[in-house]
Amino acid sequence: QVQLVESGGGLVQPGGSLRLSCTASGSGFSLYAMGWYRQAPGKQRESVASIASSGTTNYADSVKGRFTISRDNAKNTVLLQMNSLKHEDTAVYYCSAKNFWNTYWGQGTQVTVSS
Repeated sequence: QVQLVESGGGLVQPGGSLRLSCTASGSGFSLYAMGWYRQAPGKQRESVASIASSGTTNYADSVKGRFTISRDNAKNTVLLQMNSLKHEDTAVYYCSAKNFWNTYWGQGTQVTVSS
């Protein structure tokens, strides 16, 4: 069992930056594929970025070059650095942890990009 707690969301102006953090409890963090998803009002949840246990990363086209995902296995933490934020990045952001058998989700953190 893995519990995920996100933090770092908030209100930011267009062009600004935020860093989201997700801390996992439980064992075996380094073996999980970690990811960030987001869900805007009236839209389906979509993948933003992921990082495998090997460190390989993937990004949605909409965030490439602006967002960076990283992990610190010693701290059971995954980060999402978000730069050059746009209005369309406004959403609830969720952290996920996946292994062969299960997918776990955090409770989400709100990111609002507005002037």
